Amino acid sequence: MNIILLFFIAISLSMDAFSLALAYGTISMSKKEIKILSVIVGLYHFFMPILGMIIFKFIINLLTIGENLITFIIFSFIGINMIIETFKKEEKIKRMKFGEMILFGFAVSIDSFSVGIGINNISDNILICSIIFSLTSLIFTYIGLLLGNKLNDLIGKVATLIGGIALILLGIIYFL
Repeated sequence: MNIILLFFIAISLSMDAFSLALAYGTISMSKKEIKILSVIVGLYHFFMPILGMIIFKFIINLLTIGENLITFIIFSFIGINMIIETFKKEEKIKRMKFGEMILFGFAVSIDSFSVGIGINNISDNILICSIIFSLTSLIFTYIGLLLGNKLNDLIGKVATLIGGIALILLGIIYFL
């Protein structure tokens, strides 16, 4: 098992979680929400490669749409929601709903599902791979959300608007 290669893959898988967490963190999440969302992303990155390794061929035959379209839809939905929140007059801090956290975790872990297909070529121990992927994505998400909150403190609603636009653009890029 090449542990350095596993960490490079884990970092690669975590970068989209980091960038989206940075954008989504601009909505002033509480410390509890940041921790919950980070754990959700970590759990997804633990289970998705395992699921990818076990059932990818079956899933791909059942789905009529590709993972890029799914990612585009989810990123766009979250981005549009963020933009709408920017223009609402409420000054009350909006709490991220658990369902939104689940969608966020799913959106940033689709790529780890795909990695599960070829993980046997890198390592014989899927459990170690999944633990590394999980911990790395949890840490990257946590850091991204904290930095996003700091951005919100500095530039407020402009950061949320930029974050929403960035999510939509990322969705389009994934789709293309």
